[in-house]
Amino acid sequence: MNRSTINDHSTSGISADGIIPGTEIVGAEQPVSRRVWLSRAALLGSMSALSSMSAVTGFAESAAAEALDDGLPALADGPTPAVAGILTTYFKGSHSDVLIGRLLEGWKIDGGPGPRLRLASLYIDQNVNTQFGRDLAKKYGIPVYDTIEGALTAGTSGIAMDGVLSVGEHGDYPRNELGQDLYPRRRFLTEITDAFKKYNRIVPVFNDKHLGPSWDDALWMYQTARDMKIPFMAGSSLPLSYRSPDLTITAGTDLESAVAIGYAELDRYGIHTLELLQTMTEKRMGGEVGVRWVECLSGDAMWQAIDNHLVPVDLIEAAISVALRPEGSDWRKTRGDAVCLIRFEYLDGFPAAVLMMGSGVQSCSVAVKQRNLSEPLATRAEERTVPRHPHFGFLLHAVERMIHTGVPSYPVERTLLTTGLLDRALRSRHQNGRRLETPELAIAYTPNNYPHAPNPPLPL
Repeated sequence: MNRSTINDHSTSGISADGIIPGTEIVGAEQPVSRRVWLSRAALLGSMSALSSMSAVTGFAESAAAEALDDGLPALADGPTPAVAGILTTYFKGSHSDVLIGRLLEGWKIDGGPGPRLRLASLYIDQNVNTQFGRDLAKKYGIPVYDTIEGALTAGTSGIAMDGVLSVGEHGDYPRNELGQDLYPRRRFLTEITDAFKKYNRIVPVFNDKHLGPSWDDALWMYQTARDMKIPFMAGSSLPLSYRSPDLTITAGTDLESAVAIGYAELDRYGIHTLELLQTMTEKRMGGEVGVRWVECLSGDAMWQAIDNHLVPVDLIEAAISVALRPEGSDWRKTRGDAVCLIRFEYLDGFPAAVLMMGSGVQSCSVAVKQRNLSEPLATRAEERTVPRHPHFGFLLHAVERMIHTGVPSYPVERTLLTTGLLDRALRSRHQNGRRLETPELAIAYTPNNYPHAPNPPLPL
C-alpha cells in the first residue's frame, strides 16, 4: 500500500451527514487483528523505506523528509522571500498578531531578530477590531489591499510573493448548528489558487489551524493543493510547543493506545487536542493508516463508557496528572456543556480517545501506552505567554522552512485527518453520540520526526 494515500473523491454528492458515497476503505479488505496488521506493516515498511513521504500530494521526496532524522539543515543563503498575509482580522493577541507580528517585529515581537521572511502585503477580510493591525502595517509601510489577488500581485502583473500565510481565525463569522465557526478558509484558498492560475505561478501556502472547518471544505482544500502541486501546510501550533515533561515519540514506536485531555469548546480547542494526540499516534509502528469510526459521547453516556473501561482509565489519569487544572479539582466531578468524550479507532485497530474537560483543565495533554513499559508516558503542551506565545514562533519557523525549500516541514495529511475527526465528532455529538463509520478518513501517510520546542533553536 502506498504510504501516503487517500480515497480520491470530489465533494459533490456528499450526503446530509457528510459521508462520501462509494468510498473504498484503503487497506481494509477484511478485518484483521492489530498484531496481524503490525506484522504486515513492518514488512511493508521495510519494502518501502525509500518511498515518497507524501506521494499523493507530490510535496516531498523521502530524501528531503528523512534529512530531518539527522538534523535540520540550515536555510540556504539568498534573497529574503516575500510573503503575503491573508487574514480574517488583526487585533493584539490574535493568531494574525502572533504570526504576522513576528515578521514585522522579530521572534519575540520586540524589535529583535526574526524570521528570514519579508512581509510584503496584507489582505484583512473584516474591518471591525482590526485597527491594531492596520496601524502596524502603516508603521512598517506594508500595503493593505482590498482583494486577495491584489495582495498577491502587489501592483505588478504577476504573483509577486514567494509564500502565503492564510490566517482564517478570529473575527465576526457565523457558527452553524454543529458548533463550527465558519471561517472563510476555503474562500481564502479559492481566491489564492484562482490568482495562481491566472498568473501561472504557484508558491507555498500555509493555512493556520485546521482545514475547512467542515469536512467537505477541508477535502476540497487538500485536493486542490495536491492537484495544483502547491507546497501546503496547515495545523495547530501545539505539536511544536514546549512539552512538560519533555516527551518525544519517534516513528515506529510500538504503542498500544492513547488518550488526550483538552479544555474549553470542542470546535475551537478540540482541534489543538487532536493535533497534539495525532503527532504522537502517527508515530506508532506501521505508520498512519486512517480512522475506521468516530463517536462523541456526553453526559451519562460518557461516564458510563469510562466506568465500563471503554477508555483506559490509567491513561486518563496519567494525562490529567500532567495537565494544568484548578486547585482541588476532581476530574470525575467535571460537568458542563463542553464536557464530552471522543472515541475512535484507527484502521489498524489502534484505539484512541479525547476527553474534553471544559473548564476542568487548563491545558492539552496526552498519555500513551507503549508496549513493554509498565507505566503510561504523558506530557502536556505548554502554552507559554511570554514572549508573546512562543509556540507560534516555532510554528512560523516550520512555515519559514517550507517557503525557503518548497518542501512542507511535516505532512499536511495529519491536519486533514484531524479536521475530519473533529468534523465527525461534532456530527456524532449532534446526533446524540451515534457512532459514525468513516471510510472517508482512510488517510494513510508516513510521518517524519520534525522536532518540537526548544528545537530547532530559536531566540525565544
